[in-house]
Amino acid sequence: MSPAVGRARNAVKAALAEAGWPSRVLVGCSGGPDSLALAAAVAHFARRGAVGGHPLEAGAVVVDHGLQEGSGEIARTTAGVLAGLGLSPVRVVAVEVRRSGEGPEAAARAARLGALEAEASECGAGAVLLGHTLDDQAEQVLLGLARGSGTRSLGGMRSVRGLYIRPFLGLRRADTVEVCAAEGLEPWFDPTNADPRYMRSRVRVGIMPFLEAELGPGVAEGLARTASILGQDADYLDAEAERVYAGLVERDAMESGQATVLLPGAAVRELPAAIRSRVLALAVIELGGQPTFERLAAVDRLLERRGSAGPIELPGHVSVHRQPRRKDAAPGTEYGKLVFVSHR
Repeated sequence: MSPAVGRARNAVKAALAEAGWPSRVLVGCSGGPDSLALAAAVAHFARRGAVGGHPLEAGAVVVDHGLQEGSGEIARTTAGVLAGLGLSPVRVVAVEVRRSGEGPEAAARAARLGALEAEASECGAGAVLLGHTLDDQAEQVLLGLARGSGTRSLGGMRSVRGLYIRPFLGLRRADTVEVCAAEGLEPWFDPTNADPRYMRSRVRVGIMPFLEAELGPGVAEGLARTASILGQDADYLDAEAERVYAGLVERDAMESGQATVLLPGAAVRELPAAIRSRVLALAVIELGGQPTFERLAAVDRLLERRGSAGPIELPGHVSVHRQPRRKDAAPGTEYGKLVFVSHR
């Protein structure tokens, strides 16, 4: 057995154990080397009906984004390969990629994840396995650094998060190519991965090789380690913020029927900055808004004892204002609560 095949199977087994041994899973597969190698590793256990002494059934989903000529034929060919590996059921799902302000990559990702989640729900799968590798993790961290992202974004992808399992975050992209060769599989190489119109492609083809050449080998591994370290920090801070938020939040409805969340200004202002920003973001998210860095900073300024009381408008039709202090209030009396309102 090829060493790469062994590493791939061990990675799948470890990830399923971390996820609590789901008995029915789906593999999201594009036909590329990463997801095809993952499908082969999962199929190895599915053919035996068990992994690590736990029962396992595995199917697959091929999402056809319809963005390239011949994408339907590629998807059908991939589905045939997956069925030949022993995965069942294998579904091809065509999606409509609706362009948004976030760009075509984000729009395709949203359509793909929506399709995978719908298929998992329909067939009763407890997890969806994705083929992201250490190289993908490194590229994501580098992009996050360039964009000035926070701890959560720099924490990268987790091997297990919600419905999704990513067993290959410790494997290099070259490992998956080796797995496909050893298993006699012919992966499809997506031409958009080298298309300079896409930011991630420029990072993959140009920037990462340049960094490896100038700084020496190990850059990708170093960026992936950064994600692992910051991911643990982000998990702790997120959990602490959720605990604090649950103890502070008040929910109400204005006379117009708009959903409203209130937070006590004085208590929020005293929170450490790392927790305060997360608490404010949780209020925005609860109402369906998008807590961007610049808009959250504006909301944070409402906590000052002077200046504007808002409203601050956030993406997603959410506004925030500070309740005024009563005119007859004694000197030193605190301003009122922060009021988050959904205008959907």
